[in-house]
Amino acid sequence: MKLTNELLALTANTIRCLSIDGVQAAKSGHPGAPMGLADIATVLWLKYLKHSAADSKWPDRDRFVLSGGHGSMLLYSLLHLAGYDLPMDELMRFRQVGSLTPGHPEYGHTEGVETTTGPLGQGLATAIGMAIAERMAAARFNVADSDPVVDHRTWVFCGDGDLEEGISHEACSLAGHLKLDKLVLFYDSNNITIEGRTDLALSDDAKKRFQAYNWHVLEIDGHDFDQIDRAIRKALRLTGKPVVIICNTLIGKGSPNKQDSAAAHGAPLGEEEVKLTKAALGFDPEKSFYVPEEVTTLFKERAAKTKRMMGKWKRVFKEWTKANPELAAKWKAMHEDLIPIDIENALPVFDPAKPVATRSASGIVLNALAKVLPQLVGGSADLAPSNMTWLKDFEAIAPGNFAGRNFHFGVREIAMAAIMNGIQLHGGFRIFGGTFFVFSDYCRPSMRLAALMGLPVIYVYTHDSFYVGEDGPTHEPVEQLAALRCMPNVTVIRPADPTETAAAWVAALRNKKGPTALLLTRQNMKVIDRTKFPSAANVEKGAYTLWQNGVGTPDLTIIATGSEVELALDAAKQLEGKNVRVVSMPSWELFEKQNQTYRDRIIAPDCKRRLVVEAGCSFGWERYAGTKYEMVTLDTFGASGPYKELAKQFGFTVENVVEKARALLAR
Repeated sequence: MKLTNELLALTANTIRCLSIDGVQAAKSGHPGAPMGLADIATVLWLKYLKHSAADSKWPDRDRFVLSGGHGSMLLYSLLHLAGYDLPMDELMRFRQVGSLTPGHPEYGHTEGVETTTGPLGQGLATAIGMAIAERMAAARFNVADSDPVVDHRTWVFCGDGDLEEGISHEACSLAGHLKLDKLVLFYDSNNITIEGRTDLALSDDAKKRFQAYNWHVLEIDGHDFDQIDRAIRKALRLTGKPVVIICNTLIGKGSPNKQDSAAAHGAPLGEEEVKLTKAALGFDPEKSFYVPEEVTTLFKERAAKTKRMMGKWKRVFKEWTKANPELAAKWKAMHEDLIPIDIENALPVFDPAKPVATRSASGIVLNALAKVLPQLVGGSADLAPSNMTWLKDFEAIAPGNFAGRNFHFGVREIAMAAIMNGIQLHGGFRIFGGTFFVFSDYCRPSMRLAALMGLPVIYVYTHDSFYVGEDGPTHEPVEQLAALRCMPNVTVIRPADPTETAAAWVAALRNKKGPTALLLTRQNMKVIDRTKFPSAANVEKGAYTLWQNGVGTPDLTIIATGSEVELALDAAKQLEGKNVRVVSMPSWELFEKQNQTYRDRIIAPDCKRRLVVEAGCSFGWERYAGTKYEMVTLDTFGASGPYKELAKQFGFTVENVVEKARALLAR
């Protein structure tokens, strides 16, 4: 069927009607954005987007991200029409419990949804990570003088709200610096937010802003099919920079009384206005969730064409595999994130005679792991020399050079965390990113989405306590540990010494169902002599008995994490005549995954006297502290000064721990 402007208009209006029907049926939602973006989406999906419902995980598909996730009925309508596993019944159940059409798109829940987009700006930044991953994969796997096996684009829809959020500034700045010319952003410039027109709080010149970021900038009428088509074709030809297409649109396009007003943004149009809108668009006001036969045919024809594209790619990939067996093996290792069973054999051994900061130990471990894990890539928010996250034998990702494995994210923690999500979602890489632990607060929105999506990204958080010292309270995390432990599906590991740090990295790599945060010290830590103490492999159990000077149920259990394990051990050895157990507890989350028998063996229910030692706030420790307990924790902000002096000031000394222990034993 010839794709005329009349048929494009019919398709766009079908999408508008499906969107307003879904929102109206749910009695909640956002009809305005889908109505405003329907024309652009129609041209993109019927003429340019490379994807196939026959295989939603086709590695070389284009990625499409709807950053303004509140406009989810646009995406659901498109996925339904394109033949994905999203029947009309699910569109009718929009925003209902258990439906495949939740209020905001959720990765892993609805086929065809590339990422969870909720908080504005996150989708845009995540998409930039996907575009980076595409360039990295192309640099690794495309072979000269043959058809490429990696050649796809990342398309993003965003709105005024996305660009007001600070994350967009960080991410778009980095995208321009890296010259991501396989990235196309459609900016839905409708000048409306929830409270009214954008000029209430926004007077940016978007064109100049993106030019300053080093982007190609195009501008069109977002309701003119010819302009939309020309802009996309031009975007496909442009190289050397990412492309933003500023689309001047009307929110709620087609609604006689709510078009171009805030009333179309975040509430159903209302039954009467829905009927008026359908009539204005040439649809039967009495029909709901209606798809004209011509529209169904158009999407079937497009699906057949893209399926042939996918078939051609699979043939190319098969020939490439035969011709490049070593690269094919690397592809498999990277795309399946293969972790060798004997990964521990790659770990360094630390000398008990030489104290090492766990951040430094992490750097040594990371470089050893990089040699056996080609998928392992990462970087830091301008803190690699402090986070020890640099892979020494490999180049950095840079404009025009994506073959490296190190990232310079710049001073951009907020964008870094979202870009990490995008790289992980793209597939083929296992990503880590580093910053100071106190700045994990900047990463939290993206960490939360990683946890929701079950992404196995790894955060390297160093300078993990007041032992930062002279930098003072602005750089000394206190509440961050408890805050991370509160977040579902995040595994927090705070290793006690260099050897536990190596084991923590193994645990992080084996955790493929959610993010892992490694909390590491600035100050040197003694290396526990594992010929005299239990194996650090026990880290994967979350907690284990490190030392006990008696047998059976102890009189006192001292539970410590990270740098305080050394302190607890030194204190326990002074409690002569008492049966004292020291438990190293690097991870609550890993410990909770163990069976009750194991947990009771480590923290004996019959031992009521327990002492918790951790350089962070006490919040949450009640679950392990029992009925008779003391805590050496920090429920105030830190201070500036040499860390050994601060330890005395805050009570993190052997003398204070011994005093607390004796007081407990005397009860």
